[in-house]
Amino acid sequence: MKRTVVLLAALIVSISAGRALAAEVTGILVDEACYTKDKANTTNAHKGMGDTCAQACAKQGNTVALVTEKGDLYEVMPMGDLAGDNNAKLVPHMSHKVTLTGDVMDLKDKKMIHATALKMISK
Repeated sequence: MKRTVVLLAALIVSISAGRALAAEVTGILVDEACYTKDKANTTNAHKGMGDTCAQACAKQGNTVALVTEKGDLYEVMPMGDLAGDNNAKLVPHMSHKVTLTGDVMDLKDKKMIHATALKMISK
């Protein structure tokens, strides 16, 4: 019985820690893999890959992320209207400063957002 109570308490704590909260997050949309390799990769033209590298990566369905001014990295979850269909609605905004609205989660030190709306801030 004691073991069951301890397991149940651990389950409740782990579910609470991963709970999604509605939020708005502002930052620059980047290709997560390129940015993770080199934090300077926040523009469309990086590493001599051409002037649409970030867009090309996003079109292929690569993971898109949002980098805030504080340096926090939010993985844009690959589902829903914005990130669905190989990031079709995110591609035109790669390397732009935007505000994403959606549910934010922090799982094991990895921040994620299930974005449901995008507001363009600047190119």
